Amino acid sequence: MARSIAIAFFLLTLGVMTGGTSMAPPAFAQGTTTGATGLPVPRFVSLKSDRVNVRLGPSREHDIAWTFVQSGLPVEIIQEFENWRRIRDWEGKQGWVFHSLLSGRRTALVTPWEKDNRTPLRARSQSDADIVAELEPFVLAAVGECAGGWCRVSGEEFNGWLDQTRLFGVYPDELIED
Repeated sequence: MARSIAIAFFLLTLGVMTGGTSMAPPAFAQGTTTGATGLPVPRFVSLKSDRVNVRLGPSREHDIAWTFVQSGLPVEIIQEFENWRRIRDWEGKQGWVFHSLLSGRRTALVTPWEKDNRTPLRARSQSDADIVAELEPFVLAAVGECAGGWCRVSGEEFNGWLDQTRLFGVYPDELIED
């Protein structure tokens, strides 16, 4: 019995060290809070370049699944493997991106899951504050700070506060300091 447990442990250890196969990254346990970089996983980042290839696996040998063509878009890092980051976009699509194509700059998309509803941009972080603009779905915004369920966002010709639940690029109730 002890020998079969030792063999099973050895095989499990070997599988984790090799990632299961020579090309696959190791699986991460549910609830992992830090990746290989020591930074939290998952976390939001943004695209650094106007052209970012998303690959099926963590190497240049893997096929390109799709290409982003706009810098600044928010994506969520859900896994790290050497210099590669597995990302998820607002639609839930996942793939691998080389780390140097990502930036720690925080951005967000306004309600990309909706097609018709506008989101009120407020003068202050309160639901009864004056509305200074109404933002269409898919508007890209820079995130300044988030607290108490509100985020201060800005972009071309707008600056104000949005309900945090109306953004892809920040977690619900995430605290971001300016």
